[in-house]
Amino acid sequence: MIATVLHRGKEFRVDFFKPIDISMPLHAGEDCASAWYVKPMSIEPVRMGNWVGDVAQGGSVNFRDIKFNPHGNGTHTECVGHISKEFITINKCLTRFLFIAEVITVLPEELPNGDKVISKKAIEMCLNGAKPEAVVIRTLGNSPAKLKVQYTGTNPVYMTEESIMFLNSIGVEHLLLDTPSVDKEVDGGKLAAHHAFWQYPNNTQFQKTITELIYVPNEVDDGMYLLNIQIASFENDASPSKPVLYKVV
Repeated sequence: MIATVLHRGKEFRVDFFKPIDISMPLHAGEDCASAWYVKPMSIEPVRMGNWVGDVAQGGSVNFRDIKFNPHGNGTHTECVGHISKEFITINKCLTRFLFIAEVITVLPEELPNGDKVISKKAIEMCLNGAKPEAVVIRTLGNSPAKLKVQYTGTNPVYMTEESIMFLNSIGVEHLLLDTPSVDKEVDGGKLAAHHAFWQYPNNTQFQKTITELIYVPNEVDDGMYLLNIQIASFENDASPSKPVLYKVV
């Protein structure tokens, strides 16, 4: 289905029958991406006396409890409530779900201390003057192995505060990336990139979101897309999410 989308006075054609899911499948077990020392997601049938919520085990229906941490288990979208003293939820902050986005592929820069970062220079070069509502960052190298990485204790790639300030300056409101966090794994609790993006607490941008632990397959070209951010209606700072891209033609 080809539809015409009007955005900022311009018309874009989008094929809604060709979605590109950039979320990580979330399942029980060790071979699923995780971070922040959390345990793997667990899915267990409910048991009440002799009754079990598993048809394969003789139950009448499948009726399972699921335990996970949205920040540490798979793709998730978060709001400023992630760093605020106030209780702020993603379900209240994310009230639009479709955005014009730019997918970019970035080679992380290695710092003298060995850290690997997404720099302002790299982002600015990739965007080449574009000022989208959302930026989707794919880092190199990029293999399907990212779907199974255990990031805990590995000091993964993160974003510099300068790169965040640049995104703010061009009006980016939704940031998506394939690492566990925009900030360094161990930074003494500063979370400088989070604070800079949401401008908390002095000029808080409640409408802005960060989506982490996405996976953009190599066959997806860089360029402009329509982005649909799908979340569960959790009254929590973050929700598991399913960002979907549609190529703009």
